[in-house]
Amino acid sequence: MTVRSRILILVAAVAALTAVGLASVLHASARADRRDHTRAGGPRVAEGPLTLTGHGRMLFRNMAWGPHRDEVVGVPASDPSGPRTASGVKCLRFYAASGTGVCLQAVHGAVSDTYRALVLDSRLRTEHRYDVPGIPSRARVSPTGHFAAWTAFVGGDSYAGTNFSTRTAIVDTRSGELIPSLEGFRIVEGGHPYRAADTNFWGVTFAADDRTFYATLATKGRTYLVRGDLRARTVTTLHENVECPSLSPDGTRIAYKKRVEGLPKDAPWHLYVLDLRTMRESPLAEARSVDDQAVWRDARTIVYALPGDYGADLYQVPADGSGTPRRISTAAVSAAYLG
Repeated sequence: MTVRSRILILVAAVAALTAVGLASVLHASARADRRDHTRAGGPRVAEGPLTLTGHGRMLFRNMAWGPHRDEVVGVPASDPSGPRTASGVKCLRFYAASGTGVCLQAVHGAVSDTYRALVLDSRLRTEHRYDVPGIPSRARVSPTGHFAAWTAFVGGDSYAGTNFSTRTAIVDTRSGELIPSLEGFRIVEGGHPYRAADTNFWGVTFAADDRTFYATLATKGRTYLVRGDLRARTVTTLHENVECPSLSPDGTRIAYKKRVEGLPKDAPWHLYVLDLRTMRESPLAEARSVDDQAVWRDARTIVYALPGDYGADLYQVPADGSGTPRRISTAAVSAAYLG
């Protein structure tokens, strides 16, 4: 092969690579442009005033295509599929209680994304900002608004498998004091101290006393519901095979997802409710696998997300195991109820 032939081949290869790169950029640009345009038949979303106070409101991350995609939006709790008021604040995960919000965001960089947690005041203004060492997964605020928690994946990308690692942090929203990882808490299992190198925590849910919380602990291939004490910096195991707990408004029950034998490895969960006094667990009427930290709409109703056409939709089901699941809002995730 002559030198001239080699140069022509090199030029052709460079041109082909340039064309592929340009096509990729144009495709990404077109896709981003489509994301910014409202699709016919989708939810109605308009910018307007939105706060984290009041009663009878439901807030969530809007997943509908258009200029307000990923923003925190609000609707009347009595009309969850109604027109949405957009806040302008974009979150991957969101939760709010008693005038305090937590928003987990992506910070887009030239090479890769980083993530952060924002503690928001009642008007969704940032009061505290923290780096998050991985992909955001769960977020919660205590009933008093005095504490917030979040979980991020720092290795792997799914709770469904076993090859993942999480980091769960808790912050005092009044002082800004951060507990960067629950892995520093002392673990009590069966009345005895427990130590292992493979412990992971995720899915914090708070009680109303500004001291007690519940979470999932994973170790040695098993998961446990643990009760945590913020003052003593301890967690105590309570019940096996509990993930992403959510404490009921009266503090007596835990809604959670449970791995059920025989289900597919990538969709292994059913929703259950655990009575904390009797430790009796009851399956809920949702037959599909739910990979979400459910929320309590009230003492009788559980709300959770399932995959949908826009990414996710919100459903509700009775907390006593009766009834049937019902979709309440399309293109929505990370629900929080005010009041």
